[in-house]
Amino acid sequence: MAEKVVLIGAGSAMFLRGLVADLLRCGWSDAELALVDTDPEALATAEGLTRKMSAAKGSRIRVSASTDRRGVLAGATVVICTIGVGGRRAWELDVQIPRRHGIHQPVGDSVGAGGTSRALRMIPAMVAIAEDVLELAPRALFFNYGNPMAPVCRAVRKATGADMIGLCHGVNHVADHLARILDTTAQRLDYAACGMNHLTWFTEVRVDGVDAMPRLRRHARALIAARDGGRVAPVVDGDDYASWSLFDLFGAFPAVLDRHICEFFPQLFSREGAYYGRTVGADAMSFERTIRWGDEAYAAMRAEVASDRPLPDDYFDRIGGEHEQVLEIIASIRRDDGRIYSANLPNRGQIPNLPADAVVEAPARARAGGLQPIAQKPLASGVQGTLATRFAWVETTVEAALEGSRDKVVQALIIDGSAPSIETARALADELIAAQAAHLPRFAVPKATGIAS
Repeated sequence: MAEKVVLIGAGSAMFLRGLVADLLRCGWSDAELALVDTDPEALATAEGLTRKMSAAKGSRIRVSASTDRRGVLAGATVVICTIGVGGRRAWELDVQIPRRHGIHQPVGDSVGAGGTSRALRMIPAMVAIAEDVLELAPRALFFNYGNPMAPVCRAVRKATGADMIGLCHGVNHVADHLARILDTTAQRLDYAACGMNHLTWFTEVRVDGVDAMPRLRRHARALIAARDGGRVAPVVDGDDYASWSLFDLFGAFPAVLDRHICEFFPQLFSREGAYYGRTVGADAMSFERTIRWGDEAYAAMRAEVASDRPLPDDYFDRIGGEHEQVLEIIASIRRDDGRIYSANLPNRGQIPNLPADAVVEAPARARAGGLQPIAQKPLASGVQGTLATRFAWVETTVEAALEGSRDKVVQALIIDGSAPSIETARALADELIAAQAAHLPRFAVPKATGIAS
């Protein structure tokens, strides 16, 4: 079938480049790609880059661009959302305001104070998009890449019933990481990974059918012993000591490594930012470096569009990132071939001891109707416990965003565990709501006293 892909949030620099490169590589010559972004400048840049990449490969893919998604949704067979309401400038506030209260995050897009703030902006926008998809393209495959994944997907399903599938490359990334440690390839790995996006636990890992968990446990203990014995250099990004320590304790490996994992354990890391002698989000897993990289990537994309020079030869090379499996998943669904992918779907019993209808990240099989969850074993009680408050935070955050409830924002911050007191949670909620007021039409801006109006 001829695919019409609508990409909402096309101004996302690296996602767009990777997706277009994959489209050109996979030979969808009869496809249409409709780019949507509410920022005209970002949209023009996205369209320019797409056309330049397409022309360089002599592709016949039809490209269109619009700031009005309703004008292009009709006839869509696939809708992919990569929006980030407020962009990087709003994202900076999500992390910098909590820092003033002693709460440190290296990412701030999935959980914690930053994830809560981001969810308040993202959920109303995503619900509105879902309503348009249901009206104008009800048969389209509907994918979300926007964070915080679990609250966004849960809110959309709760408010609209839309069959949104959440995708993230994190589990694949960690599978590759574990394969390297085991001196093998990801293709030889067989694993079970279940949980919540960015806190998904590898409960089983096998290489050629042989249990590899004991080998990973030995690696963890050797790394921890070397660290504790002072036989390694001071911790640097990529050592992932927290993840390996949690693996040694719980017997399951958490994805997606320390940059995300430490935010799910605020009692250990986020408060005051203590991270093995360094500070989370500053000299360890720098948040500012992430923002700077995003700004530079977007600037480079604009420069490529404005330049008369041909694109570099390596511009079309396969790059890692969030885009990397979506076209494969679409093709697999169309073929009804039963391949297995990690996906964020409502829990309909596939993980027996996690809450019903909570959006869980777990294996799913590609079938003609979409991705179908695969039944898993119950999680160990300790692993289940790490997720219990997280799903309560999701539900409370979703209610806060849908209702415009300041009190439920405070509740979410308390449930999250990063705020050291109720007073801090109240002050933080008021500051975040006030700072992001332009993106929070459902909320009354708090008074200077800190009491909601």
